[in-house]
Amino acid sequence: MAALLALTPVAASAVQPDEVLKDPALEGRAREISKDLRCLVCQNQSIDDSNAPLARDLRVLVRERLTAGDSNQQVLSFVTDRYGDYVLLRPPFKATTLFLWIGPFVILAIGGVVTALYLRGRKGAADGPMAAGGDTAPLTEDERRRLDALLRKDKA
Repeated sequence: MAALLALTPVAASAVQPDEVLKDPALEGRAREISKDLRCLVCQNQSIDDSNAPLARDLRVLVRERLTAGDSNQQVLSFVTDRYGDYVLLRPPFKATTLFLWIGPFVILAIGGVVTALYLRGRKGAADGPMAAGGDTAPLTEDERRRLDALLRKDKA
């Protein structure tokens, strides 16, 4: 049983004891909001998981707004008005965030085209000039004799 518990992932949280609200309902809402906000320093963590000073400031700000009576949406609106949509881990789909949503697919498509062109070029070079549409003439009888002599010399 202890081994099973050791394998169970533990939720990482950077929330400090002095940040936790006394009201469990408000604290739960704060945690819910914090998990949707990006740490602007770390950029790949939520403010709930980050130990960065800015993340702490944002966690405190969220709790202050909730204590003042703001709804979850009002808190998110306040933070995005101040820091932009980039602060959201799941930014909304709109004109200003379009590249965030389609950018990875565009980059993947460009990479696929570049890879296909590269492989096509390698295939043409590996097949030789005749296969690639080159206009080289076959060897003359004299050239063939010299080539055979060179090849026999290498074998000896």
